[in-house]
Amino acid sequence: MNPQPKDPHTVIVNLRDTEGTYTCDIKAGKHQMVADEPVPLGGDDLGAAPYQYLKAALGACTAMTLRMYAERKKWPVENVIVTLRHSRDAKKQSMFERDIKIVGELTDDQRERLLDIADRCPVHKTLSNGVTILSKLID
Repeated sequence: MNPQPKDPHTVIVNLRDTEGTYTCDIKAGKHQMVADEPVPLGGDDLGAAPYQYLKAALGACTAMTLRMYAERKKWPVENVIVTLRHSRDAKKQSMFERDIKIVGELTDDQRERLLDIADRCPVHKTLSNGVTILSKLID
């Protein structure tokens, strides 16, 4: 039983028909994207790699969350720039490094509060809490 409503943001990923390619066409609502692997990994580098999209999701969610919070507080945030890196530690656990630059005339207390709020963005929460992935074959 699924207590949550159906996801209104369904994404469809389709591997291109070309034999031997990793290029995927992505449909996210009315938006079209392309994912691929870089040439050294056997791809054609026609789009961002999957981990780049994962980092982009975290970065975009962080920036949007900070903007929403600052708007509610009427704080003068002009821009938020998030730089992300992914690596694995010795135990092969994923680690994301997130550098956040907040542009605007803010006090040190406001900046620290925004750093705390960054950890409350929905994508950060999802990645931090782990997820369950249910897969099934369909016709």
